[in-house]
Amino acid sequence: MIMHVSDTFYRRLFCSALLFQFFFFSVATADAAGKRVSSIALKGSVNPASAQYFSRALDKARTDGSHAFLVELDTPGGLVRSLREMVQDVMASEIPVIVYVSPSGSQAASAGALLMLSAHVAAMSPGTEIGAAHPVGMGGDKEGDVMSKKAASDLAAFARSLAEERGRNARWAEDAVRESRASSAQEALAAGVIEVVADDTKALFRAIDGKLVKTAGGEVRLQTSRAIIEKIEPAFQEKALMMLADPNLAYIFFLAGLAGIYFELSNPGAIFPGVAGAISLILGLYAMQMLPVNITGIILLVLAAIFIGLELFVTSGGIFAIAGFIALFAGSLMLFSTPGTGIELSLLVFLPVFLVFVSAVAGIIWVVARSAARRQVSGIEGMIGETGTVFRDITPPFTGKVFFHGELWDAVADTPIPSGTDVLVKEVDGLQVHVTIKQD
Repeated sequence: MIMHVSDTFYRRLFCSALLFQFFFFSVATADAAGKRVSSIALKGSVNPASAQYFSRALDKARTDGSHAFLVELDTPGGLVRSLREMVQDVMASEIPVIVYVSPSGSQAASAGALLMLSAHVAAMSPGTEIGAAHPVGMGGDKEGDVMSKKAASDLAAFARSLAEERGRNARWAEDAVRESRASSAQEALAAGVIEVVADDTKALFRAIDGKLVKTAGGEVRLQTSRAIIEKIEPAFQEKALMMLADPNLAYIFFLAGLAGIYFELSNPGAIFPGVAGAISLILGLYAMQMLPVNITGIILLVLAAIFIGLELFVTSGGIFAIAGFIALFAGSLMLFSTPGTGIELSLLVFLPVFLVFVSAVAGIIWVVARSAARRQVSGIEGMIGETGTVFRDITPPFTGKVFFHGELWDAVADTPIPSGTDVLVKEVDGLQVHVTIKQD
């Protein structure tokens, strides 16, 4: 019996073979191209805006199916509450988080060091540093202060638990908090704080390729040798708020706000300076609440504003203004004087802004004082000291007439004054003037 295989069978077999080859080629091409790694760059202080950016980008990387999440870090530190939010996101991440201190000259100080400890892979470029994570409160750090000790103990335990979870040097982590210990890239590698020192991201990805890491979703073997990096840029709001969380910008907004409000108080009805000043002051205060500030510096700045404001309403001969300027100078120096955070006010910003503010306020005070001291030139008060001519004899206790400013006024005097005599106005009482003979 002879069996006949139809042409349809061969066509189906041929199509299946083509589909299999296409699928195999696609997989091979994708494998050759490498996995996708989402990437962000965190520069500047750790604050609510950077924490929001970090969380959104990590969530986007997960939903987009990225193989890993790379964070290029350079920070002097920042707020502990924002750090904890970021660490919680890392610990709950189902994809590996790689924190890389880069480029050369960057740092992962204070809060940045603890973020490094929480990462699935911690890496550094040559010439970078990590550490000095001692906590600093609103008033700075005072040796022996109970609250400071409690904060240090709490953060030390937090750092130690992160290091233990990731298999890193827990002793170093605790010393970084309690003793402000810091290390270079090579020292951190030797101490078991990081896994890799790499010149760039390509070298980093080659070094960690094949490494097995434990995530919240289970163990993941990194495939990064041919990884494709996809940048996730901050949204406009995140970028604006991260820029605002700068000590120099916060200081400029704060003083600009004080100057605007002060001008409005000295010139009621100007409107624009008051509105612009109020907005600037709010922006400055918002920026300061995102930064570690010294409470003593804040108090001195508030006293400065009060003293300078009193100069407008109290005749002090400039004492209040001078006291305000001194308080402003001292408060500005202390405002961001919080050791261990790496956040400070630049002298190149502080001095010009301070001098411009003092000059502007001193100018306003001078104009107000000059206006207050100047004799009235209009109205009843403007008549005092002016010259008139007796139109009809003034014989006490009866009144006479004085020709003054083109008008006839009833006049009285302490002595008789004949008509035609030039007189000076001493006092105005309703429609009557009290005059005296003008001396040559």
